[in-house]
Amino acid sequence: MHLNKNQNNKFISLWLLLITFLVALIIIIGGLTRLTDSGLSITKWDLFTGILPPVSSNDWEKSFFLYKKIPEYKLIKSSMTLDQFKIIYWWEYVHRLLGRAIVLLFLLPLIYLTFKKKLSKKNLFSFYFILFLMLIQGFVGWYMVKSGLLDRVDVSQYRLSLHLTLAIIIFCILFWNYLKNISQNNFESNVKISFYLPVIFLIILILQISLGAFVSGLHAGQIYQSWPLMNQNYFPDDSMFSDLFSLKVFETPSLAQFIHRNVAYLMLLFFLLILFIVFKNDELSYLRKSAILVFLFLLLQLFLGILTIIFGAQIFFASMHQLGSIVLLTATLILVFKNSRIN
Repeated sequence: MHLNKNQNNKFISLWLLLITFLVALIIIIGGLTRLTDSGLSITKWDLFTGILPPVSSNDWEKSFFLYKKIPEYKLIKSSMTLDQFKIIYWWEYVHRLLGRAIVLLFLLPLIYLTFKKKLSKKNLFSFYFILFLMLIQGFVGWYMVKSGLLDRVDVSQYRLSLHLTLAIIIFCILFWNYLKNISQNNFESNVKISFYLPVIFLIILILQISLGAFVSGLHAGQIYQSWPLMNQNYFPDDSMFSDLFSLKVFETPSLAQFIHRNVAYLMLLFFLLILFIVFKNDELSYLRKSAILVFLFLLLQLFLGILTIIFGAQIFFASMHQLGSIVLLTATLILVFKNSRIN
């Protein structure tokens, strides 16, 4: 199959967009796997034989037997039936299968484009770096699951956050490469926002998503189900202010929720500053639509976060909150990209 330059660029764009979408999808499915407590249902990591799910009754009994050995079953879910186990098994199975599919769908076209010399040196480095991160992510995923198989009834919140953060970084690099590939760079301005404010906002957003993993890992969304105060107090009454300067921030549910709330407020104030700059300067008008979209998605995400807290991290609101983070991240990347295109 021979592709001319335009066809090649179109193929690469569609390929990158597909992989970006699938990475977003696996983040959402991963969140649902977490919310349904399904992440520890498969206790082995078989790269190839694990592609096939249990088929016979004997296969299911073997998988259930392995699950019965871990602390989560012994201490929390000892009354679980085989039919109930099948439900959580399928969530984790789909999550793992999609991970394998993403790597394969990224690897095969990459090999083709490499041997046909259809990629620039910059793209070649960037795409193989993405592949490297994907492979590392597979290891991190198992590293996370492994933390919940011996001495805990849940996975480590540190490893959970690492797993999510790496997925977010992969998403960002993929989508950024997609934007570069389709960009025409036709902005009628040579002015951009100073001090890299959109980049700072993007970094804070990624950190906030990582903090969200700590909130999830510590089940912090199921306490202090009130807003704007935490049980009639600004600061949680089960902690001390000095705890904010220790590792207790990452190990105490109330502190994790407190930090997550306040970073959200900081993000809102910070982006209001960006909006003010964009609308004050007419030469930044090319950024206004993107900035408004980010602002609207930020407000929606704040609203979803409040609902998630009030309803004790119910699956619907918590999953919508996670989906909202991906939408907000996408809009932010577009804003940062547009601002970076100006020399």
